[in-house]
Amino acid sequence: MSVVESVDPIEFTEAAAAKLKSLIEEEENARLMLRVYVTGGGCSGFQYGFTFDEEHQEDDTEVVRDGVTLVVDPLSFQYLVGSEVDYKENLEGSRFTVQNPNATSTCGCGASFSI
Repeated sequence: MSVVESVDPIEFTEAAAAKLKSLIEEEENARLMLRVYVTGGGCSGFQYGFTFDEEHQEDDTEVVRDGVTLVVDPLSFQYLVGSEVDYKENLEGSRFTVQNPNATSTCGCGASFSI
């Protein structure tokens, strides 16, 4: 397992960490981590996913910020290097987002991308 303090290769923003901390407190489960992953699909070829996880695998990368943890599996990590995981609230709703400099194109909703 690799542990990274919220600097490159993946930036875990203060807003994302604060929202994760709030959700963990609501669930009353300090073991929860936010897992971000990449799967095939969507209109551009790949899509991002987010889920809560209590376990991490030995080969996962962990990014820690403000006492909460973002977890990324090795396959997804290669697509996410240099990305920023953030939390946005706007007229379209609220959600965790990924700003990925490796993406050559994205779909309108921002959930799908190609490299």
